[in-house]
Amino acid sequence: MKRERILQTVNEFPKEVDLNKLFERLLIVEKIEKGLIEDAEGSTVAHEKVKSYFKKKWQE
Repeated sequence: MKRERILQTVNEFPKEVDLNKLFERLLIVEKIEKGLIEDAEGSTVAHEKVKSYFKKKWQE
């Protein structure tokens, strides 16, 4: 995660910050950014494929 994105997230919080909430928000932002990158690279699995996999798995 880039420093600018971290600073933007910190600046979205009020002056008094609960560090646990800040860290939680930073982790969420990081995971979203990672997911968007993976999607752009085409390294994700389609929802229907996942549903089909688990439907077969649960029927075993």
